[in-house]
Amino acid sequence: MSATMTENADRLLNTDETAALVRLKPQTLAVWRSHKRGGPAYVKVGSKVFYKLSDVLKWLETQTVATGEAVEN
Repeated sequence: MSATMTENADRLLNTDETAALVRLKPQTLAVWRSHKRGGPAYVKVGSKVFYKLSDVLKWLETQTVATGEAVEN
């Protein structure tokens, strides 16, 4: 993680910014929110939705899939 990201970890991102960061469509995040299906934690202020950068980065860490270790013959 870069120093800039660490310094701005509690910065609030809107849906478009979050989608761009994780390379998804904003609609994907909206569907996940409405179906309570995965995705990073979010903050709702009135009708507005925001994502804390720190929560998005934590969520990305949980999305890591380990590949199997090499099988020895």
